[in-house]
Amino acid sequence: MAKIKFTAGRIEDFRCESAKLPAFLWDSAAPGLGLRASPGGAKAFIFQAKLNGQVIRMTIGDPKTWPLLAAQNEARRLKVIVDGGQDPRQVKADELAEERAKRDAKAAAAETARTEVRRQSVTLGEVWPIYIEARKSKWSAGHLQNHTTLAAPGGATKKRGKGMTVAGPMAPLMQLPLAELTGQKISVWLEHEAGTRPTNAAQSYRLLRAFIRWAADFPAYREIVPADAYTARTVRDALPKAQTKEGDSLQREQLPAWFAAVQKIGNPVISAYLQALLLTGARREELAGLRWSDVDFQWRSLCIKDKIEGVRTIPLTPFVSHLLASLPRRNDWVFSSMTAKDGRLAEPRIAHTKALAVAGLPHVSLHGLRRSFGTLCEWVEMPSGISAQIMGHKPSALAEKHYRRRPLDLLRKWHDQIEAWVLEQAAVEFVAHPKGL
Repeated sequence: MAKIKFTAGRIEDFRCESAKLPAFLWDSAAPGLGLRASPGGAKAFIFQAKLNGQVIRMTIGDPKTWPLLAAQNEARRLKVIVDGGQDPRQVKADELAEERAKRDAKAAAAETARTEVRRQSVTLGEVWPIYIEARKSKWSAGHLQNHTTLAAPGGATKKRGKGMTVAGPMAPLMQLPLAELTGQKISVWLEHEAGTRPTNAAQSYRLLRAFIRWAADFPAYREIVPADAYTARTVRDALPKAQTKEGDSLQREQLPAWFAAVQKIGNPVISAYLQALLLTGARREELAGLRWSDVDFQWRSLCIKDKIEGVRTIPLTPFVSHLLASLPRRNDWVFSSMTAKDGRLAEPRIAHTKALAVAGLPHVSLHGLRRSFGTLCEWVEMPSGISAQIMGHKPSALAEKHYRRRPLDLLRKWHDQIEAWVLEQAAVEFVAHPKGL
């Protein structure tokens, strides 16, 4: 392999004479450095050497971009690699791979940093709809509505009445980044809201607490909310204490006036609903969600969607059976409505409030009717486990939780008794049908 001393002129003048095969020129100054000229006229510095008995060849670059001295230095560097027993092609591939890995790592670190900035800046208002969508299948209709109402920004035209809606208690928090939901800010918010609407403030706190617990388990929002957001002492001190409204249950001597007023309500569906609410001890949404398929008049049972156990079956007492049998079957709902969007009773409170006023009775909430059932059961000395199972209370003792699930006929014995006693105290004349209708 003849060698000559490379000069700029020789490199410029070198041509390929063949129409098919490339021509080579070899440098005498730098071992392994060559110049390749292709039939098409292209030129390139190359490096050639033997490694383990095999000829290896590498392209260094175009003479237009590689000065001769740079090409000679590169050839000497590659020769050192070969003399060391390494393949310079593999060394180059490893170097490129390492550079790519470094670039990828740098890009990944930058993206991680940007992601973390976005994570830290996401607001409660942005995540709240995502949270609702993820959890709503586990909630009742009322609980779902609370998440919307308590966080509403307000300022919308009222659907009923005149004027604009008021912002919910949680509205001020919706603009805050999750990272700023500190115990100090939550306590200040609670103190402010508790001053004007303590019940809603306490309910909003419970919703916020559930959200923060969910966020802690959700990878996209984990470890953003400060650890003491809802457990800080300042938050606990600001939380309104749960209090039972005075008078929020019916007394035995109030039953005649209450039944007389409720039975005069013009809407028979609302009237039946309120009486059934008192006589079953069910939660308002449980009873409002009752379908005709859940009612068994033959075997006297009601299948209620329970928020704790999923479903519970309770007796269908004679008077409640009479009330339900008298209702129109306009759709799937027992307590149906011709005006409500979903076809079922939506807002019985207004009629109940008017009935209380007519009867001259203090305010009793719909939940107060459920509370009344539990209290009135004590007059007939009903065992607490019986009333708890009928009402769907969580078992309070080990034996109740694991062993004592009473059959329907045993529940019916006591449920029929409390209904008969309530009707007697209320002076409601009713003769039960022999078969329960």
